[in-house]
Amino acid sequence: MSLTAAGTIEIPDSTDTAFDHGAFEPETRRVFIAHTARNSLEVIEPDTNQHIGTLREFPEAAGVVADMGSVLVTNRGATSVAWVDARTLETRKVLNTGPRPNGAAIVSSLQVAIVASIGDETHKPQLEILRLEGDRRWSIDLPGRPRWCVVDAKAERVFLAIREPSMVLVAQLPDLSAVQYWILPSGGAHGMDIDHHANLLYMACDGKLLVEVDIRSGEMRREWALVGGPDATFFNPNSGLVHVAIGDPGLIQSVDPRTGASTQIVTAVGATTTALVKPDRLYVFSPLHKGVLDLRES
Repeated sequence: MSLTAAGTIEIPDSTDTAFDHGAFEPETRRVFIAHTARNSLEVIEPDTNQHIGTLREFPEAAGVVADMGSVLVTNRGATSVAWVDARTLETRKVLNTGPRPNGAAIVSSLQVAIVASIGDETHKPQLEILRLEGDRRWSIDLPGRPRWCVVDAKAERVFLAIREPSMVLVAQLPDLSAVQYWILPSGGAHGMDIDHHANLLYMACDGKLLVEVDIRSGEMRREWALVGGPDATFFNPNSGLVHVAIGDPGLIQSVDPRTGASTQIVTAVGATTTALVKPDRLYVFSPLHKGVLDLRES
């Protein structure tokens, strides 16, 4: 199984721009995209292939995650995370974070936001758990720059990629206790996603390696060579494929862990972030395409 191009969806004011993370919200079937260079959040309806809105005042929007009618957006230029209603498109709340918030996750069952902040000259990198309702929060300092993070199926643990030293940081939710550090065999832990059914984590590293990790033990299992430095990484439970965005030379590399087969489809130089649109589509956020390149599993 591989990806084929099905078309593009133009996003207004996307010439010479930059996008960051995006997320598919399953209840509304909308895709939310961090339009970092325009300080905005873009909204796409995959079922109609239309751009339906631009939401303003998200300074240097970076990380985007969504679930059960809620969207979280980390504002790297404002030390905050915004909680957005996926249906009304209204901002419900803005919570303060550490400097330069980046990766994020949302745990609907616990009603918490997970935010990993890069920090600055006076603040260390930090992982924070924030109650969406109320003021309670937990935090820990991090040993290096954080990137993507995911949560296990039972919402018991968070897994965070740390660039250098290249590792997966693991902690219990919600209080960030019982911290573990799983050192990776390749430098620059970057994109990540999780196969909840098989209890496997897929880690794409800047050292051009995709690593499979058993989340029950932390054991490094299999690995696959990548053709370039990776960014956004998604596992599709419907097809079993892992899709890795590679900005240079500009492609998506798809790996089938069951067979080890690997395929590629050309996208564009600088197209480093994506969103998995269930059941069988991958949106690539591409300035060259002035918006979204729509890929389909076939």
